[in-house]
Amino acid sequence: MKSKKNGPLNAKYEALNQNVDDYLEGLLYSKPINYWDYIQTDALLNLQIQRTVFPDEMVFIMYHQVNELLFKMVLSEIDQVAKNKALAPEFFSTKLMRISRYFDMLTASFTIMKDGMDIDQYNKFRTTLIPASGFQSAQYRKIEFASTELINLIDKRFRDSIDRNSSYENAFEHLYWQAAGKDYKTGKKSYTLTVFEERYKDEFIRFAQFYSTNNLYSKFKSLPEEDRENTELVKAMRHYDYTVNIKWVMAHYNTANHYLNIGGKTAEATGGSEWVKYMHPKHQKRIFFPDLWTKQEIEAWGTNL
Repeated sequence: MKSKKNGPLNAKYEALNQNVDDYLEGLLYSKPINYWDYIQTDALLNLQIQRTVFPDEMVFIMYHQVNELLFKMVLSEIDQVAKNKALAPEFFSTKLMRISRYFDMLTASFTIMKDGMDIDQYNKFRTTLIPASGFQSAQYRKIEFASTELINLIDKRFRDSIDRNSSYENAFEHLYWQAAGKDYKTGKKSYTLTVFEERYKDEFIRFAQFYSTNNLYSKFKSLPEEDRENTELVKAMRHYDYTVNIKWVMAHYNTANHYLNIGGKTAEATGGSEWVKYMHPKHQKRIFFPDLWTKQEIEAWGTNL
């Protein structure tokens, strides 16, 4: 006779056409879980491989690895919004504020980079990183695709003239971050951009196709009018937009400026990009949710800093 106490367990495994007693017997032989195995501490702490003898290179490596882990957390939250078929403003707001907190942490943590590395050490070990570049973070590019409509990621120089129904291939060629490795007059791409596209372009296009109608902005615009006017949701949308496209970007920009603008001379980024114009928000005016900002706010985007 089956125990009533195990009723939910029985139901779970019967639904899988499995015998719950076999699983319970397996518990007799399984080892108790511990922290280091669950977190995979040993594997995690062996992922830092330096290219030089400078100790501050370890700060640089670990900091960027932490960034990538946080990006993964962001994408997980966005995914839950994208796949929600009965999206409520409360759920939406909660997820947006989680994402913003991750970016608040990313923004605040830039002091680790800005004030936590010796400038001389950095400017020596960074030469071994050529031609790698931070714009090659595939997860960050995905966060952008998943946050807004593709038109809002087009280089500002072409945003008004490009066809909104343009193919993904054509749109991809005009994304704002292409400016980090492309001469638009000749069409020539840098090695950094070329290898990045070879590795991720097909994956990006598939990703962008799904998020063309499931990005945060499209999900917001698909809500009933009453939900779109929800004060907390609008506040959360604007907070996320400003946090990512102003606060986080400027923290990154100021850190780069600290190391690369020395003695009035601006050094070239490791990927060869014109990083000042590429990174500063006043140049590209990257805005995820433009309808939620006034004309005056958009015109002043990134200038009152």
